[in-house]
Amino acid sequence: MIRQFIKHIFLKKKTPFTLNKNSSNTTVIQPSQLVKKPTIWGKSSHQIDQKLLSHNAVNVCQVLQKKGFQAFIVGGAVRDLLLGKRPKDFDVATDAKPEQIRQAFRRARIIGRRFQIVHVMFGAETIEVSTFRAFNQIGAETDEHGRVLRDNVFGKQNEDGARRDFTINAMYYDPKTETVWDYHHGMEDIQAGVLRMIGDPGTRYREDPVRMLRAIRFANKLQLKIDPATLEPIAKMASLIQNVPAARLFDEMTKLLSSGQAMACIQGLRQAGLHQGTFPLLDLILNHKQGQPFLIEALRRTDERVHDDKPLSLGFLFACLLWPLTLERWEKKQESNSQKFPALLETIDELIYEQSQQLSIPKRITADMREIWAFQPRFEKRNGTQPFRMIEHPRFRACLDFLELRTFAKEIDSELANWWRLFYDGDNTTRTRLQAEVKDSQTNGKKKPNKRKRKNNSTRQPQNAATNSQANLSSSTNTTNNHDDES
Repeated sequence: MIRQFIKHIFLKKKTPFTLNKNSSNTTVIQPSQLVKKPTIWGKSSHQIDQKLLSHNAVNVCQVLQKKGFQAFIVGGAVRDLLLGKRPKDFDVATDAKPEQIRQAFRRARIIGRRFQIVHVMFGAETIEVSTFRAFNQIGAETDEHGRVLRDNVFGKQNEDGARRDFTINAMYYDPKTETVWDYHHGMEDIQAGVLRMIGDPGTRYREDPVRMLRAIRFANKLQLKIDPATLEPIAKMASLIQNVPAARLFDEMTKLLSSGQAMACIQGLRQAGLHQGTFPLLDLILNHKQGQPFLIEALRRTDERVHDDKPLSLGFLFACLLWPLTLERWEKKQESNSQKFPALLETIDELIYEQSQQLSIPKRITADMREIWAFQPRFEKRNGTQPFRMIEHPRFRACLDFLELRTFAKEIDSELANWWRLFYDGDNTTRTRLQAEVKDSQTNGKKKPNKRKRKNNSTRQPQNAATNSQANLSSSTNTTNNHDDES
């Protein structure tokens, strides 16, 4: 019985998939979308600068081609090369199967469940290599909404081109012949400044709702106009975003915010109808009026760093995005007689838990967010040895940048941020002087109310009169003795 049960569970024969024409779980690209022959653009037409190519990506193509396979640089890398930009990542597409790719390179591994791909590693750079996929997704595993969950059906290059999302991302570059293979008029769309979906947009969004977010990101990042047929279904299908795994949403949100056009992308999501109720973090960003100056400045500085090719800290970026809500809740907890620092820690725990459920923010990023937020009240303590310990903290620079953002938004006095900037940049002599100035200002601030109190105290008037008069020494002595008796 046990043996039969095991056979039933693990050795069950797979039944062939039959296409149900009425099934919403099956998506098939129409034959009209399958272009058999590409337009091949020569070097004089595409004018790709060879200096912008990755040596490792070219090497991957050469190794696979020597083994008798087709291999092309593909996707966003080709798009960026045509626009004269240096791609951040290079992908390669080939007719070799994942296992054949892995065996061709010393440092390579197969990853992925939804789509199997191979990562070929060259030191700090990783080249992502994928096998051409079939265009008809009959047999692909989908959810009840039509989103493809797993699909490893391999095909030909022209089928792979039909499977890609936008025409500008469906071009293949052969570094050996220096030619661009274009199946869907992507070159013409780049020249015309148009972002166009391959196939029926509604069907393609249902297969992968993240394509709606990608459309907004590409349009704003590359300054393209979205084709009306591509834009129209987005508002109607926005609710499909709720079916996307939180990890993928976080990944796409990160790309959107680090695109160099973060604020424009967020406004584009609002205009397309993708913000309300479908993307909770965007609701917070767009609907928090008091935090708008802070957020706008934070995103502006983020875009500047992208344009200057400076590294971005995702922990800092998400700390900025969620700070207005953090500050609002923190202040409410303090109004209910909660102590300042414990109230902040409680608020941080609540917000990080909520957002991790919705966006699956990695722990390393939430740890940075927690440190940046928790550091803010510590800036108020400028005496003793604590400031010297604070500037040695590995996250101090990010925490100070965050404090300066708060001064820009008029949350706190700029004097505090300026003092800490001078303290951080100064030598030991400067730091000692700055602390002495703070101590003097605090001491002077305490003396003033004491003087006013003595003036209003009628029992001390004889003492004051005696002190100010040098004529009657005996009266001064008596008054002083009386004061000592009272104390």
